[in-house]
Amino acid sequence: MAKLTEAAIEERLKGLSGWTKQGEMITKTYKMATFPAAIAFVTHVGFLAEAAAHHPDVDIRYNRVTLALTTHDAGGLTEKDFDLAAKADEIMG
Repeated sequence: MAKLTEAAIEERLKGLSGWTKQGEMITKTYKMATFPAAIAFVTHVGFLAEAAAHHPDVDIRYNRVTLALTTHDAGGLTEKDFDLAAKADEIMG
């Protein structure tokens, strides 16, 4: 998959809420009600990521989950990153 241009990245970010670009990745921190809710969210994202063959970096800190997305084999951000970001947002409603 081809790496997106900076203009395309900025345009795609406009369609996502709370995601920010940090270097060659996009990140977002989600706040859950409880630790088990955070684990359930990560499990759901994990199944989506596995189905897409695209795996985020995940940081869990009690009730906060940070996802970081980049396409390593493309050397930066691709459509895969934004697609998975949108699906993660859908989980939260």
